[in-house]
This record gives sequence, structure tokens and C-alpha cells, in this order.
Amino acid sequence: MDRDEKKRLRSRIGKHIDVSHSRLTDEEASFLGEFIDTYEESYKGQSRTQTNRFTSFSSDGKYTRDEEFTDTFTDEIGIRQDYSYHDDDGQTGGSSTQVRDARGILNWFRDHG
Repeated sequence: MDRDEKKRLRSRIGKHIDVSHSRLTDEEASFLGEFIDTYEESYKGQSRTQTNRFTSFSSDGKYTRDEEFTDTFTDEIGIRQDYSYHDDDGQTGGSSTQVRDARGILNWFRDHG
């Protein structure tokens, strides 16, 4: 990919996701371009949930924790990551983050194959 072509592609990608502070290889830029082009029909609204259960110890004794990780492709191009947990002693919590930058999206696909 020549320099001007990559510059145009990066500009097109930058209209949808944050590419500032991201150095992209030709392959990564092409992947993100394809991701943006097919987002509506292939990703938007899709969700993936993983659950995990483990037993551990704290100063209060032994407890079992159920965790839920949900990744959702949002209406705008990006990924919302929701985390929640519930302990058998009644404690609960959670968090939510948005992935809307080029490197974050590339890392998500690398980690989730």
C-alpha cells in the first residue's frame, strides 16, 4: 500500500473510530477498513457473554464468585464491555467500558480470535 493510499484509508477510518496515537501497519489499517465497511451487517448488535465461577479466600473466609463478561457491538462503531460479579455472601459489583479506538478494537479481535 503506498503512502497516499494509507493516508486516505486512515482518514476514512478516523471518521468512525479514534486513530490518534495509533501506529497502524498496512494489514491493521486494511482490517479496520473492512471492519468499518461491514460493521452494520456483520457486527452491529451482536453480543458475546462468558461466565466464570471460582472459589477463593478473603479475610472473611472462603467465598464463591460468579462473574459475567459481556462484549456488545454498539450502534455506533465500537464495543461495550460489561463486567459483573456476584459472591455467595451477597456482594455484587460491576463495570462497563467502551472500546472506540483503533488499537483497542485491534486488541479485542486479537484476544477474542
